Amino acid sequence: MALKPIGTCITQVTAAVAAKTGPIAHKSDTLRLCAITKEAHVKVSLAADPTATAADFYIPVNTTASLSIGNPSANRVVGITTGATTLIDFPEGTGSPFGVGDAVTLSVSGQDYYDFEHKLVTNVDNSASNGGYFSTRITVNSDTSGIVTALTSQNAELRGSFKVSALADGAGKLYIQQVQITGEG
Repeated sequence: MALKPIGTCITQVTAAVAAKTGPIAHKSDTLRLCAITKEAHVKVSLAADPTATAADFYIPVNTTASLSIGNPSANRVVGITTGATTLIDFPEGTGSPFGVGDAVTLSVSGQDYYDFEHKLVTNVDNSASNGGYFSTRITVNSDTSGIVTALTSQNAELRGSFKVSALADGAGKLYIQQVQITGEG
């Protein structure tokens, strides 16, 4: 099997208390994990913060495992309404690739004060004419009430995100890398 790395490799220190990564942009359907020095129990969450326990996926010391984390989701953003929660509008005809409870990360080129990481979708509205838009609008639990500047960037993207939690019986390292499996080789 040949693997194509996606993004950067993340090193997570493992210990007897579960530790978790920061938000990771979801860009592939497979996560490659390598436990060094100590075995690890791993939990991946595409929603809330995970906490690994001894009942979660086990990776023996000095071995690797590939976990399916589902297809990545992303969409261009054409409108943002700021407030105690944030309303995100997608282009007409595209719908929302996200559901209630999914974690998302927003990046807006040239207007990074809009950016947020790993916030939860709380509502998906598919009804006609959302604020003059005939598209899907979602609500995200990100407080953007301090932003008063209108969205002008043509390069705004909302992407799914996830976190990984790892637990070991002592100090070790877990290497985390998104990969594409490109076939036999």
